[in-house]
Amino acid sequence: MRARDTVAIPPPPGPQQPEGQYPPPGTPPYPHAPYPQGAAPQGPFPHGAAPQGPYQQAPYPGPYQPWGQGYSPYNRPVPFNGLAIAALVLGILCFLPAVGLVLGIVALVQIKRRGERGKGMAVAGMVMSSIGVVLLALTVATGGARDFWEGFESAAGDSGGSAFSLEVGECFDTMSGSLKGLAFDVDEVPCKGEHDAEVFADLTMDEGDYPGDDELADAADQRCYLMRNTYAMDSWAVPGDVAVYSFTPTEQSWRGGDRKVSCLFGNNDEGGSLTGSLRNDQLTLDPDQYSYLSSAAAIDNALDGIPEAEYIDDDLSGYKEWAGHVSEVLAWEADGLPEHRFAADAAKPVAALAKDLERSAKEWEKAADASDADTFSEHYEKALKLIEPERTVTTRKALGLATTPPAYGGGGGTGSGGEDGPGIEV
Repeated sequence: MRARDTVAIPPPPGPQQPEGQYPPPGTPPYPHAPYPQGAAPQGPFPHGAAPQGPYQQAPYPGPYQPWGQGYSPYNRPVPFNGLAIAALVLGILCFLPAVGLVLGIVALVQIKRRGERGKGMAVAGMVMSSIGVVLLALTVATGGARDFWEGFESAAGDSGGSAFSLEVGECFDTMSGSLKGLAFDVDEVPCKGEHDAEVFADLTMDEGDYPGDDELADAADQRCYLMRNTYAMDSWAVPGDVAVYSFTPTEQSWRGGDRKVSCLFGNNDEGGSLTGSLRNDQLTLDPDQYSYLSSAAAIDNALDGIPEAEYIDDDLSGYKEWAGHVSEVLAWEADGLPEHRFAADAAKPVAALAKDLERSAKEWEKAADASDADTFSEHYEKALKLIEPERTVTTRKALGLATTPPAYGGGGGTGSGGEDGPGIEV
C-alpha cells in the first residue's frame, strides 16, 4: 500500500500570527537557518541530533511565532473559587463565623494551587468572620447569650405586657376569642365594628418580687376599675354587658422587668363581643359635656368612699366622716358648676341641678353631725333623694348625653356608684 502524503495545515490567522506571514510551504516543521550553497545535508538528521559543522539551528527570520496559551477562539476567563464566595457571604451575614474563617483559609490554598480568582473575597470573608468570632466570644463571656435566650423565653410566654404593645383607645380581637388565660398576640381591629376588647388605660405595677398570678390579677383589676371612668366618663353610656379586664405580666416577663398592665373593656360573656367605642373623655366630648361629667365624676368618687361596714351602727364614726366628705364635695360642685358658661338650652337645667346639689350638701352635713344611727339615716335618705339619677335626666338631655340611668351598680360590669347612690342598710 502506498502511504498518503501528509499536508501540514498552518494555524489560522490571529492576533499572534498576522494573516499572510506564515512560513512558506515546504518549510521544515522546526526553525532552521538556510543551508549554505552546496552544503545541503546528506540525508535526514538523526533523531534528536543537531546538524554538524556549519549547520547551526536558528529561529526562522519571519514573523511566525508559536501559538501562545492565551490564544483560542474558545478561550474562557479563569473561574472564581467557590469557597471564596462562600467565605465572603458568611462573613457579611456574620453567620457561623468560624466556618467562614475556615472556608477562607481553604479557598486561599485552592486559589494558589489552581490559579483561580477570588483571593480578595476570601481575605474579606476571613476578616469579617474573624470579627464575628471575637464578638461571639465576648457575648458568651459576658453572659449576653443567656440574656438573649431569657428575653426570648420572656416574650414567648408573656400575656400581653411585653409580647405585644397595646395602646389606649385601641380595639382588638384575641387569637382565642377570650380575655382569660394567656395571650401571645392580638389583632387590632376598628372600634366601630365588633371586637373582643377596648383598651381604656395602662398602668405600671410597683417594683418587687413577683406577687403571684392571682395576687397580681386582683391588684390590677382593682386599679383598672378605679380608672374606668377616666376613659368612659359617661357611665350611663356604658352597656350593661361590659366588664373590666386586664392584661398583666407573666412571672417570666416580670423577671425581665415588665411591669405594664393594660386595662380593658370586654363583654361579661365568655364568647361575647363589643360594638363601637366606649370612649367619652376630653378628646371626644364638647366643653359643656366635659364640664358636667367632670363634676359628676367628683361626686361619684366621693360616694364610692362609703365605709365597708354593712350597718351604720357598726361604724357610725366612719359613716359620719364619709358624710362630711360628701357634703364638702357637693358644696364645691354646687358653686363651681354654674361658673362654666353652658349653652343657652343647657344653662337653666344645670342651674336647677346646682341648687339640688347645694341642698343635698346641707343634708349630708347634718348626717355628719348626727348623734346616732337613726338621725344619720334620716338625713342621709333626704340627701340621696336630692341627687338621685332621675333628677339629672333633663340636664343630660340638654347636653346630648345618655338619658337612661344604669341598673344598680351602674354601667353594667363597670359600676358607676355615685349617681345611683350607694346602697346601705340602717
